[in-house]
Amino acid sequence: MTRSTDGFSSTALRWSRSGDPFLWVLDQRLLPQSETWMPVRSTEDMIEAIQTLKVRGAPLIGVAAALSLAQTALRGTRADVLVQEASRLRAARPTAVNLMNALDRMVRFVRTNPDPEAIAGEALAIAWEDVDLCAKMAEIGASLIAEGDGVLTHCNAGALATAGVGTALGVIARAHGLGRKIHVFVDETRPLLQGGRLTAWEMGKLNVPYTLIADVMAASVMAQGKIQKIFVGCDRVATNGDFANKIGTYAVAVLAHYHGIPFYVVGPHTTIDPHCESGKDIPIEQRDPQEVRGAQGAFGSVTWAPAQAPVYNPSFDVTPASLVTGWVMDTGLFDQDAVRNGALRMGQPSAARPR
Repeated sequence: MTRSTDGFSSTALRWSRSGDPFLWVLDQRLLPQSETWMPVRSTEDMIEAIQTLKVRGAPLIGVAAALSLAQTALRGTRADVLVQEASRLRAARPTAVNLMNALDRMVRFVRTNPDPEAIAGEALAIAWEDVDLCAKMAEIGASLIAEGDGVLTHCNAGALATAGVGTALGVIARAHGLGRKIHVFVDETRPLLQGGRLTAWEMGKLNVPYTLIADVMAASVMAQGKIQKIFVGCDRVATNGDFANKIGTYAVAVLAHYHGIPFYVVGPHTTIDPHCESGKDIPIEQRDPQEVRGAQGAFGSVTWAPAQAPVYNPSFDVTPASLVTGWVMDTGLFDQDAVRNGALRMGQPSAARPR
């Protein structure tokens, strides 16, 4: 792809200076039935898109928010107002740290160089950097996948969640692209079915052989010996290696530990939160109870529980580092010893390769 300041295009995001607005996102709520692109005309549009999961995935949220701020700058908005808009965008979702990291970087840039064209260039630099980070993770992680492996993944951590090829699904796609015969088991991922709707859609687009399973089937599939590796994404990584990901990831890690299956988390260094010493410091977003009482999407809306049924609906859970075989990052492959010795703080790859 040509790295132009005028355009950027990925699976789920488009930026073009040739139209108005410049920024469009693929409405992921409507997948797989409909591929509908939504214009982002304002900060309010971007916040709504993030909160309703029209745009999702920790890296992609950060990129999209940075480009939204750049669009506001190109419309002649003063630097002090841009800082206020960045603060509003930053608060759109509390768990995915890439959003905070990207906007903090944009604010630092705005305060030193308020030129709109330069601001747009910085936002595009964030997008292109994510493309590069994804490519590095894909190469490192693909080396862990062997011919004939059955691979389980949870939620969606592919090109829909990043500006590049994805994190966990980027690894899987790269292994497939290298010609390795693998089979992917896709957790449907309750309550929003992001595995069933999005990961299955991506696997089909990539022609990767896959089987969709309900979340409660993961243990049975592992027990049958069908899973040799597990790869998941992450929304925030603490410096001790604990990480937050879509609710249900912790259960998959526990099952993997019991069955002796290598469990890898894949994420760029931009997902590490240097202010989080452990998973206890990661804020967990609570979502709309109706997402558990029923479901809605391109098919319409259905409710199966009593209308006032009490609901506990955290969007993420935290998987402790003790259950992780290895951390696949753009800076390298980290093992337990490396993480215990502070490698995530230092950003240095592990000297010992996880098995």
